[in-house]
Amino acid sequence: MLKVWGRPYSSNVIPVIWTVNELGLKYDLMLAGGSFGKLDTDQYAEINPNRMIPAIQDGEFALWESLSIIRYLSEEYGKGTLLPSDPQSKAIADQWMEWSASKAFGPVIYLFFATVRTKPAERDEAKISKLRDEAHEALIILDKHLSNQTYVCGNEFTMGDIPLGCVAYRYFNINVKRPKLPNVEAWYQRLSERPAYRKHVMRHFGENPEQWAALEKASASEGKI
Repeated sequence: MLKVWGRPYSSNVIPVIWTVNELGLKYDLMLAGGSFGKLDTDQYAEINPNRMIPAIQDGEFALWESLSIIRYLSEEYGKGTLLPSDPQSKAIADQWMEWSASKAFGPVIYLFFATVRTKPAERDEAKISKLRDEAHEALIILDKHLSNQTYVCGNEFTMGDIPLGCVAYRYFNINVKRPKLPNVEAWYQRLSERPAYRKHVMRHFGENPEQWAALEKASASEGKI
């Protein structure tokens, strides 16, 4: 049985859980990280010496780093679907996965921490505005790319959509005013029609640290303590 180590509300774990469910794989979610702990145990260090999440165990094989896990799962279980058969399409999917990590993820996750994970009385509105603008500037590049195609690799959903799809959910559901990104918004709506995306990515994450903590605690029912 495939094991996924992490927690359902972690921004780095969610893309892995989504991938596993898109592929229809059976798996055990081994709760770890955040309030679930376990990262400082010798057992977990053997799986991931960095003591971070996510990590997977596929039989005797262990792997860490979310993008590497997505690539592995797509190669092993999703050839011709999540993993494009054409080498150039595969390269484009990989390119946008890397771009998600290098350009889009940072400003969006920092915006998330500056709002949802910060008490309202302690929020820095100037910082929030700056991060929102940085996120929008990055996503303009994706918006232009999506102007004449359905998904990041053309007209088929692939692994290239997964990390960015997780970034998009956070971006569109943080309580800030956002400039329009019509093509990204249309793509986001298409993703929202996918059952695995709705269930595992579109998680209400609250509006303040207390709500966030309560939701994460409640997610313990989804995995193994």
